[in-house]
Formats: sequence, structure tokens, C-alpha cells
Amino acid sequence: MSLDIRAILQGFATSAGLSLDGASIRRSSSRFCLGVEHGDYNGTELFGVGTDRFIWMAFKPNDVGRLRLYSGNFEQDGLIDMALDAIPEPGTAPDSWSRFPLGVAWILKKKGYNLRRGLDAVLYGNIPGGGMSRSASLTLNLLISLAEVNGIEFPSQMGIVDLALAVENEYIGSPCGNLDQIMILFAREGMGTHYNPVNRSIRHVPLGEGAPDFQIMSLDTGTIRPGLEKSTYKIRHTECGEMVDLCRGPFGIQSLGDVRSEELFRAILSRFGTTHPHLCKRLDYIYHAQLRFERMLLAWSEGDIKTVGEIFRADGLGLRDDYQISGKELETMCDIVRTIPGVLGERMLGGGDRGASGALVLSESEAAVRSAVDTAYPRGHPEYAGNYAVHSCRMVDGIKTLPGWE
Repeated sequence: MSLDIRAILQGFATSAGLSLDGASIRRSSSRFCLGVEHGDYNGTELFGVGTDRFIWMAFKPNDVGRLRLYSGNFEQDGLIDMALDAIPEPGTAPDSWSRFPLGVAWILKKKGYNLRRGLDAVLYGNIPGGGMSRSASLTLNLLISLAEVNGIEFPSQMGIVDLALAVENEYIGSPCGNLDQIMILFAREGMGTHYNPVNRSIRHVPLGEGAPDFQIMSLDTGTIRPGLEKSTYKIRHTECGEMVDLCRGPFGIQSLGDVRSEELFRAILSRFGTTHPHLCKRLDYIYHAQLRFERMLLAWSEGDIKTVGEIFRADGLGLRDDYQISGKELETMCDIVRTIPGVLGERMLGGGDRGASGALVLSESEAAVRSAVDTAYPRGHPEYAGNYAVHSCRMVDGIKTLPGWE
């Protein structure tokens, strides 16, 4: 997708009455999780890539101590203008995108960082509204940029992840884990990012040279997904915690990700399968997704995208049937594309309920996927006939600074 982003941002700046003289541009990506979806708050390893749907932000410091921001995606909200010494407390901010810059400032101040200078910024994004981590991309962009104009240096990259997660958890009220922030912040073009929670390590895994030409596709259902705090995500998060509480005493686990052996898995099912069958189904998904994880990493490194796709599909069936976090529109997209030769795997993306599904597709089949979706999806869900979209994405760096204005 080719956009004259400087012209777009300049146009919005003119509308907002902001000057971009001397401004920089920071671009933050979306992400595509290959595994383990919903593993972050369950203590599993994670793997994914950055994808080329972005949020762009032109920004520069101001010396009047204010956040002055304008979003081209939410022009109806006008210019956000708030003094840094008057940031509202969590739960009292306006129910709009402005919660994110306010939350970034609030978290930085809470953690003891000195915000001496304000921020003037204009934003525009083309990340779909569900499943590709629009909120994490926005939060990271704002966090890194507000820190930059204030001369703040963070002790580590993982510290940035922790701060971005705190914005979501403590200010926005979203119970999300750290998958989105990690997969965007550490994303590298042509590589997958492997995160191990045991030592909080990052490893970049190049796609094997033998990989066929394929597409990462996002199948946006056109639905409006509620925040994670209002969705099935929160219920599943709570249920997994309940299962850990049941197992902590008799089995000594601290997360569902600790269940890695067949012996332990079977012992837990024997103990709680009758009394807590729904909680055992949540464990069933996490356990088997972990079993598939190492095979998926190896297949990726060898360029065996066929196997990666098969595992992606198996994870999707587990998310649908055992974790029970998918939705009818998401599964309609999966059902449509699953029938097409050259579709290697498909499943729901992100928090669940609504939003987008994803697919790994041989490039030669991309047109067939688009045609099938255009034919079948509006028939199945005519209420979203004008809202759905199909995106073909490539792997990119997660955070990048672009030329700004002199």
C-alpha cells in the first residue's frame, strides 16, 4: 500500500491548527501472532511477526506543558488538549482514543519520570479494528515519542513493554497480556520474534530460505469489537486463573503454561475433569498449543510454511472448540477460505468474539481468497457487506523513524 504519509499528516495538522515544522515521524506496526494465541497471560512461549498495517505519528515537543494531539481516524473528537499536570485518573478519562495518550502520560508520571515538555502530534493509521493490535501499536508509539521529547531513556526494551502494558492494564482497564507489545516492539523485517517468558528473552528467527511465496492475510469481518475488558477475553483470563488456583496446591503450577508433560496433564484432567470440565477445556487448548509450538518454530526456520499453516489451523480449531473464544463472523471467514486450494491455515486473531481472522496463503491463491470472501461473506453476514475487508501483509520492522520536517 503506497501512501504519501507526509501529505496526509500535513493535511490533518492544518485541520487541527498544529504546526509540523521540525516534527519527526514515527511509524509503529501491527502484528500477526503465530503462536501461542492467548498464551501471554498463561505463561507460554510466544511467536509472531510485525505486519505492514501501521500507525504514523508526526510529533514534536512543546514548551507549554500540554498534550495536543489530533487523530485523522477520529476527526470527530477534534484536537485533544490537556495539561500534563491535569491528567485525569484512571476511569475518569473520556471514552475515546484520547485515553491512550492520557494513559501514557499518567503511567510515566506514576513511575517517576519527569515530563518537562509537552507533545504536539498528528496521527493516522490503517490497522484493522480487531486482531492486529491497534491499541498496542498506538500505545508504544505514544510512549516512545513522549519519552523522546522529554529526554527519557528507559533501562531496557523489555521495560518499554512493561510500561505499555501498564497503560492498558492500569489506565485503560484492559486485562491484556504482553504478546502484542512484544511482537510489535521487537519485530524485524523477514523474521519471526520468539519470546521465552522464563528468562524474558527475545530471539529473532529468520524465515527459512526454502519458503514458498506466501501471503499473510487479515480477514477483517467488519464487526466492531468491544474492548477486552468488555469481552469473552476477560472471562477466559479469569477462568485460566481459576484453573491455576485449583491446581497450585495439588500440582504446584503457577500458570497453565507450566503444564507441559502428558503425565501432569492427565493427572489434572483426572482430578478436575468431572467437577470443572469447562476449565479443563481451557487447559486442553493451552497444553496442546504448547506441544505444537516447537514444531512450528522448527518449520518456520526451515521455510516449511505448509507445516506452519497446519499448526496455525490446528490452533484455530482449539481456540474455537476448547478455548471457546471465537465468534460466528470470525468462523465464517475461516470456513470460506479453508475450502480454497493454497490456503495453508486459518484461524481467528486477537482477543476473540469479533474483529479479524487470519490466514497463511500461497501467493498464487491470493486472488481466489479475495474472490471467495467477496462472494460468500456478504451472503452469510449481509449486515457487514459494506464493512469487511481483506488485507495482504508483509513482514516489517515494528518501530521505525521516518524523515520528518526540517
